[in-house]
Amino acid sequence: MPPLVLRIVAGLIGLVALGAFTLGIVNAPQRGRLPGEKPAASGAAVAPIQATEATPLGQDRIEGKPPPVPLTEEEQAKLEAAKQAKADADAAKVAAAGAAPAAVTPTVAPAAAPAPPPSAPPGEPPPQEEAPH
Repeated sequence: MPPLVLRIVAGLIGLVALGAFTLGIVNAPQRGRLPGEKPAASGAAVAPIQATEATPLGQDRIEGKPPPVPLTEEEQAKLEAAKQAKADADAAKVAAAGAAPAAVTPTVAPAAAPAPPPSAPPGEPPPQEEAPH
C-alpha cells in the first residue's frame, strides 16, 4: 500500500480511539463506588431491572412428550400380521436348525492362562507412572 493510504488509515484509527476515550470520560459518573456500596442518596435512585419470566423453548419440556396416537384397526391388523410372520420365520429357522446334522466341534484343551503380574510387597505402594507432558 502507498504510504499516504497507511497514514490516513492510521489517523482514522487514532481519531476513533481518541473519540472513544473522550466519550468514556464524559459519560463516567462523578464519583465511583465500590462493589456492595449503596448509591448516594442525593442522586436519583435507580430502580432495579424488572426481568421477564423465562419461558421454555417447547411445551414438551413442561408436559413431557404427547401420548402416542392410537392405531387404527387397519394399522393394528398390519402390525399383528407382521408379528405373526416374524414368529413363523423364527419357528422355521429353529425347525431347520434342529433337522440339520450337528456340527462336529473339535475339543481343544484350554490354553494356559497367562501368569498374573508380580505384585508389590504388602508394605509398599505401587509404583507411580509418570504424568503426561
